[in-house]
Parts: sequence; C-alpha cells; structure tokens
Amino acid sequence: MSEERVWTAALAVIGDEILSGRTQDKNVAQLATWLNVQGIRLAEVRIVPDVTERIVEAVNELRASHDYLFTTGGIGPTHDDITVDAIAAAFEVPVIVHPEARAILEDYYRDRPGGLNEARLRMARVPEGAELIANPSSGAPGVRIGNVYILAGVPHIAASMIDALTGTLEGGRPVVSVTVGARAPESEVAELLRETEQAHPGVAIGSYPFFKDGQYGANFVVRSDDGGLARSTAEELARRLAEAGFEPVRGGI
Repeated sequence: MSEERVWTAALAVIGDEILSGRTQDKNVAQLATWLNVQGIRLAEVRIVPDVTERIVEAVNELRASHDYLFTTGGIGPTHDDITVDAIAAAFEVPVIVHPEARAILEDYYRDRPGGLNEARLRMARVPEGAELIANPSSGAPGVRIGNVYILAGVPHIAASMIDALTGTLEGGRPVVSVTVGARAPESEVAELLRETEQAHPGVAIGSYPFFKDGQYGANFVVRSDDGGLARSTAEELARRLAEAGFEPVRGGI
C-alpha cells in the first residue's frame, strides 16, 4: 500500500518591521492551526525584508517546493507595500487594478472621509490573472495567484481572510496532537522517547522542557494523522514514564 500523500504549505512573512522587532508576528500560529484542520502541514516559515528581489526569490523557491504558499504583509496603501508588485514579478505578469476589488473598495470607502483616494486604490492592485480572497473584516481583499495566497499582515484581518478560505484547499488528514506532561528531565528520558517513537511508525514525539516550582520537567507531544494511534501511543508513553518513576503533570504546563 502506498503512503498517504502529505500536503504542505509555506509562509513568507514580509516586512522590515518584523525583522526589526518593532512588530511581533502572530500569523504563524493562527495559520498553522488553521492549515492543520484543512489537512495541510505548515512545513516552512521564512521572514523576508521589504526588498523586491528578496521577495521574488523567496516566493519562487517556496511555491515550487510546497503545495501552497501564503504571504502576510505588504499589501496596504503606502509606497513601501510592495508585495503585490514583487509577486507579479515572480510570476512575470503585470500588475492591474482588479475591477471587482475596485468596486469593493468604492463601496467600503463611499461614506468614509477621503473616499477612495489614490493611496487606497493601491489595495485593488493584483498580479494579472489573480483571483480575490474575501475579507470580511475590512475593505481590501486578499489575492490568490497560482498556489500563492497573499494575505494582510494585520493578524485579525489575516484571520478573516484565512477563514474565508476554509474548505477551498485540497488536503489530507489533520494531525492529532496529544500532550503527556511529566517531571522528567529530557536528558533522562531521551532513550525512552526514541524507543517509543520507533515502536510506533506514523508517530512523531516532540519534547518541550519547562522549569517550575524548582523542578525540571517536559511536555511530550505525540503527533500523528491517525488519532487513535496518537492517543494509544500517548497512553503508553505516560505509562512508561510513570513506571520509570517520573511524576505525571496533568494537562502539561
């Protein structure tokens, strides 16, 4: 029997403000969580500066090596919002004003001060041949071209665009995660973890240490796209840790 296909996605976080530390990215976690529900694994994240050549390079590499590429940031109304232009360059197509996007913005800004000015109209620009992604939170839509999905950088707006895509992407089975917490220093259970993972093909076990109340411990996260296998492996791991004398931590830390 052939192995079930694993669908993967990458995320390019675009913006000098992320690299400078002025803004903390919150989109990685929400995109990864959403993708998992769609049966798609976020396999790679790259932070890219506001430099056209660097965006083009990242987009072409990531869209070729994954089923889907998402980008966040750089699609606002100011001169330094260059994501659309860079992705158009990556696809070697011109940038156009999408008529539907323009109509959406005209309606959105009709009763707002300033109306649809030239700066705001920039948010209707898309690479030629692109489709729109609905944006229930604000006027400007997201954009899809090929397997590239161009999203806003503002987390709550990106979240609404992501939600609008629910059920539209092809994927496999979602990964189920089960956490086992124990007062067990990683160095003392490394072999036990390796043996448990090796004995259960299709399972991956991650270890995440903590220090609390003067004691070391770790959360061991058992992951598999087979929910029953993930749960049974977690139960076995918990039993083996207890038998080895390590105090369980309910619900992890």
